[in-house]
Amino acid sequence: MTMKKKLIAAGSTLAIVVALTTSWTVIAAPGKRTAGVSSTPTETYRALTLFGDVFEQVRLNYVEPVEDKKLIEYALNGMLSNLDPHSNYMSAEETRSMSIQNRGEFGGLGIEVTMENGVVKVVSPIDDTPASRAGMQSGDLIVEIDGLQVMGLTMNEAVDKMRGRVGSEVVLTVVRPGAQEPLKIKLIRDTIQIRSVKSRIENGNVGYIRMSAFNSQTYPGLKKAFSDLEKEAGGKLIGYVLDLRNNPGGLLDQAIMVSDAFLDKGEIVSTRGRNPEDMRRDLASSGDLAKGLPVVVLINGGSASASEIVAGALQDHKRAILMGTQSFGKGSVQTLLDVPGGGSIKLTTARYYTPSGRSIQATGITPDIVVERAKLVEEKSKFGEVHEADLKGALSNGLKKEDDKVDDPTLLPEGQQKEAVPNQPEANKPAAPGKQATATPEKETDDYQLLRAVDLLQGISLYTQAGATFKTPEALVNEKKTGQP
Repeated sequence: MTMKKKLIAAGSTLAIVVALTTSWTVIAAPGKRTAGVSSTPTETYRALTLFGDVFEQVRLNYVEPVEDKKLIEYALNGMLSNLDPHSNYMSAEETRSMSIQNRGEFGGLGIEVTMENGVVKVVSPIDDTPASRAGMQSGDLIVEIDGLQVMGLTMNEAVDKMRGRVGSEVVLTVVRPGAQEPLKIKLIRDTIQIRSVKSRIENGNVGYIRMSAFNSQTYPGLKKAFSDLEKEAGGKLIGYVLDLRNNPGGLLDQAIMVSDAFLDKGEIVSTRGRNPEDMRRDLASSGDLAKGLPVVVLINGGSASASEIVAGALQDHKRAILMGTQSFGKGSVQTLLDVPGGGSIKLTTARYYTPSGRSIQATGITPDIVVERAKLVEEKSKFGEVHEADLKGALSNGLKKEDDKVDDPTLLPEGQQKEAVPNQPEANKPAAPGKQATATPEKETDDYQLLRAVDLLQGISLYTQAGATFKTPEALVNEKKTGQP
């Protein structure tokens, strides 16, 4: 049986996807492989004979007839899935589906999953998909699918149960850390179109770039985001926030190009396998699309694979400050091998390493500044704050009356406070008699991690405005070489 290796090969962030999404990486085609014989030819022959005997017993005596093709597929899945969570066999249909997913459009729920202790674990929901809209979270454990227990199912069987016609409904029973009882989450299957890069201006001068996956659209989307943000900010950008939270990974070449967009030189990632020919190093080319501005990268437990490659490269080169929580820790590379009949096998063939030589497999990337997910709530006292000017007999500031400007009337001494603030917005004025006042809802800051990232960039900006200079690692290296600042 011949087997052909595809050069689009894989590095699934995790297991397989719920019609959802699987992430893939690319590695170079290997040369001639050396055989790693762990048993004698006689022992191998006996084992294959045993397999044939068991196969025959099953097809003749199982309670219901099963197609020979199905039995072979089950055997292949068992062999590969027992190696590690990311190796598996895919039928011709699943192989075609994977190709569509890597182009960024497919049908399903929009959720990246893996198998853990017999149940399906959510790695991350994808932005703007049924899963994210329904409130699925990284770390959720799916224990039932439409009332069917997941325990006892293989990953492929669980995935098949979650797949279905676009517009149809599926109910997932989810055990969530911290929740007192299982949650029933209803989702409507949909066609998933992944817009992997979104951007906007935060606080008037911070470029925010959200990257939800690494597919063929990611690097072009990043270049467009840089252009759009520069135009929108009118040359006032002070830095960038690159949001890789809940990004399950994807194409390795896209991760390399995204890293290269922020780096001028040096190694981005290396992959090392069992055979010397599997080793490769990817280097950055000259040119920093961020133009040397400070960068904060947000990561969390849903940041995996290609996301960790980018985060690790920028962290090792001191090009960005990493903020958030520990990443997922998927540091292995998968290769996609074609097999006769249109199917394929996804096989783990290497580990990848950050520029400093770190393997993040099963450990993850540790952020420079740990910021847990939280909700910022303004604390208010019914008595208000007390200032010096509120104290009886408080000393004046010594300014002449015409120069003594106090914008906030609540800071005036008791008895001098005004009843209303000049130019008060209409929404805050007392309602006219006979009319109901319209309350203006308060803006809640739900994304505490993003707020901290923006605050950090604002701090760096103030620091540089005070006379200090923010220097990229490349600039510091050049200074050391030339002796010139």
